[in-house]
Amino acid sequence: MSDEKNKDRYTKETHLIYGQAHSKKWDYDHHVVPPITSSATYRLDSAQRGAQGFVEFAHTTEETKNKEPILIYDRLGEPNKDILEENLAYAESGECAVTFACGMAAISGVLGVLARSGEDIIAHRTMYGCTYSLFTNWYPRYNISVQLLNLHDLDMLRSAIKPETRVIYFESPVNPTLTLIDIGGIAEMTKQINETRPEEEHIRIVVDNTFATPYCQRPLELGADFVVHSLTKGIGGFGTDMGGVVIGPEKYRDMLLLYRKDFGGVLSPKAAWPVLVYGLPTLSLRVQRQIQTTMEIAEHLEQHPKVKAVSYPGLPSFPQYDLAQKQMRNYEGAFAPGTLMYFTLKSDSPQDSRDRGEKVINYVADNAYAITLAVSLGHTRTLIEHPGSMTHSAIPAEEQVQRGMDPGGIRLSIGIERPEDIIQDLDEALSQI
Repeated sequence: MSDEKNKDRYTKETHLIYGQAHSKKWDYDHHVVPPITSSATYRLDSAQRGAQGFVEFAHTTEETKNKEPILIYDRLGEPNKDILEENLAYAESGECAVTFACGMAAISGVLGVLARSGEDIIAHRTMYGCTYSLFTNWYPRYNISVQLLNLHDLDMLRSAIKPETRVIYFESPVNPTLTLIDIGGIAEMTKQINETRPEEEHIRIVVDNTFATPYCQRPLELGADFVVHSLTKGIGGFGTDMGGVVIGPEKYRDMLLLYRKDFGGVLSPKAAWPVLVYGLPTLSLRVQRQIQTTMEIAEHLEQHPKVKAVSYPGLPSFPQYDLAQKQMRNYEGAFAPGTLMYFTLKSDSPQDSRDRGEKVINYVADNAYAITLAVSLGHTRTLIEHPGSMTHSAIPAEEQVQRGMDPGGIRLSIGIERPEDIIQDLDEALSQI
């Protein structure tokens, strides 16, 4: 049975379990589970075969893209990464995927391919702290300008685009506030601008889809050009291995492979294998359960007397609820608002808010059983953190407020525990303020 016929007959969720029926990357038809590779280098039959392998690497032609690859060295490619990339591209409805050692390596990779010295990147003003550091500490050294704007305002975005602009970058939902960016609206505007430009000057849209995972949202289907993920988070799911991926048009695959080879942010096969065998196959099951629990906890916190506001795309009170329903859809088309929330506490001042937030966090760290104080997300365990002093500490406090972050805001990444156990721990922590 051909792969194309399989895709027509079975659901996407089942394909995440089985992957491709057959992969030219590695014949494992007789393995129920793909074996893990542990060789950093590969035996070559002749000097000529080695030479041919180097010629074919990152030089894709119609002939080479459908043939079994010549494996040479792990940094160039190996079976676990290659098979995982096929499945990740399929999960996001993309043409190709290139994995990296972590999410930041993936972000650096795609932007390193798309933006050169003297060119411009526009990014949303609120983002993950390490991405903010990349944009503000490192890109100025390379003479790449970065404009940090409010991308909720499409008129502001349009007026900020310059002839040198090559990338529009953002997260949706945004870390940590969970606000959404209108992917389709930005894509339509960018398409109009690109129609007036030569191909080499086109603006590319890059979306960090880590919070949503491809189960809840597929930006490429909404008009984005590239998607990036931290595989460490929801796709990996178990918090055991770091990884990242860039998914986008096939024509960029060779450049992404060359960037990965030369800058060295290569995903280990021992990190690729758990995502391939455990992460993707359980993605739908895990996220379905987590969404149900997240909704129940969000509704509970919204009624709590000590909580000022809850930001969760699944709540009717969410300011962008209509947009959430439009772009956050699972593989079956049902509303899938994700597994994270951000809530703020009632307080008398920004400093009081920060003090209360830290008190709640510290109580959880010392006393909670079903919630863990940790900076990651998308885990099978519920994780709590204080972005202002942890994941977003690279952003100065005064800028955090300007970017819509509350000094005492708390981010919750919901796991697969029973909701009543999580609520019990939260209520005990909130009783301390």
